[in-house]
Amino acid sequence: MHIFHQFQRTIIKNYLLGSFIAVFGVGSVFIFQTLALKENEFIAMGSVISLSLITMFTCELLVYQKHIHPIKLIYQKQDGPNKLDLLLTAYQQAEKFPILTVQRIMLPHFLGLALPSTVMTIMFIHTHALSFPYSYILYAWCGAFLVAILHALIEFFLTFKACHSLQEDLIRKTVEAYGIDPSKQSTMFISLKRKILAASLFLALFPILLFSLASQIRLSIEDSTLLVDYWKWAGALILIITLLAFYGAVLIFRSIEEPVKELVGRFEKVEKGHVSTVTNTYTDEFSHLFSGFNHMVEAINLRDQKNQQLLDQFFAVVAGTLDARDPYTAGHSNRVAEYSVLIAKQSNWSVREIDLLNKSALLHDIGKIGIRDDVLLKEGKLTEEEFDQIKRHPEIGEEIVKGVQLTEELLPILPGIRHHHERMDGLGYPDRLKGNEIPVFGRLIAVADAFDAMTSNRPYRRGMPHEKAFSILKEGKGTQWDEQFVDAFLKGMETESDSVKETG
Repeated sequence: MHIFHQFQRTIIKNYLLGSFIAVFGVGSVFIFQTLALKENEFIAMGSVISLSLITMFTCELLVYQKHIHPIKLIYQKQDGPNKLDLLLTAYQQAEKFPILTVQRIMLPHFLGLALPSTVMTIMFIHTHALSFPYSYILYAWCGAFLVAILHALIEFFLTFKACHSLQEDLIRKTVEAYGIDPSKQSTMFISLKRKILAASLFLALFPILLFSLASQIRLSIEDSTLLVDYWKWAGALILIITLLAFYGAVLIFRSIEEPVKELVGRFEKVEKGHVSTVTNTYTDEFSHLFSGFNHMVEAINLRDQKNQQLLDQFFAVVAGTLDARDPYTAGHSNRVAEYSVLIAKQSNWSVREIDLLNKSALLHDIGKIGIRDDVLLKEGKLTEEEFDQIKRHPEIGEEIVKGVQLTEELLPILPGIRHHHERMDGLGYPDRLKGNEIPVFGRLIAVADAFDAMTSNRPYRRGMPHEKAFSILKEGKGTQWDEQFVDAFLKGMETESDSVKETG
């Protein structure tokens, strides 16, 4: 309730300030300094203004009560079945309040002042209580309209600022009660371009228009023959000022729009994962915004770097923990990852694809955690039932990693875990996929896994020489393993061997 009372106090204070500047300041000076009133006419004019002000304030108060009612309900009404609808309506009303303020000033405020003033002035002129011509009523309407626009402009910007704390409170209430953010459902949009153009144009034209109107009245009193020449001069001046004001407003808007657009574009890139700093060439307040953006980007990059290090360490630790169950396979996961990366580099994969492949290869045997030690660590030949248990490890591994709830960018590592024992001829497991039906990570890791399995020592046999393993891979091209990846692996191993010889 405190927020609402504070909001109302601010609105009233802003209204009084705007009224003082526009109505009592500009409007009163315009009337009493422009018109040459006699002593008895001051009394008549004072009564016209007084009664009109009372009518204006009464009309505007009634409309204000209607406008504030949806917001007032939220701060007075207890919880009920339609509380959510009331909150959403109140938020929408708070969003529209600056526009509603303009409507109040241009309708009940302006008309509440102008209509009774017109009626009373006609009556006083008719009874000779006022001695100026009826044409002055038209001038008064023009002046009142200009003053009303000035007042509306002041009120709009003051109300716009006052609504922020109220909107924040309504958002908080709605989120806490229903988990809904009403600002995300908002369709209200007031273009910055329109605000700048309207404000700049009017503020540039207002003084000259008011001055021209006052000069029109004074000249009509002094010498009406000068009016034609005066308006030729004034019309040209107003046209030039209008064009200059419009051009100036456009330049001002563009100086704001361009850096804002650049920042918005940069934020959209950050949202898509393209995080990079921007060259800061500004020397005004936008310099601080771009510096802040660059600090944010640097913080994001640092955080991502640390997260990547932690993630890489996590994968390495999991792989090491898995290999530690069997001293004869220690280092297997790391070696398979290294061989897989070698194949991917020979195949000209991207850095991102290689990184995902490396993670998939490190965890390719994680499903063996679900295999009993007496089966996994058995030194003799496995029975058919025991081998069936071993063959379940790709499926178990996929389920384990799925349970971690991977981010979308890490989901591609799953096929390598599940399908690294598939064969090109369809005789592999667990899904007996054939050829290119096997996901690419599965086909590639299968080559690296097979080579390390053949060349590593086991309790029941020694690892075979590399040359023999190479020969088996060549023989199995197209039937057991992907021909492209076997060739890439052999070429990569040959290149590494040549590099070692040259170094030696």
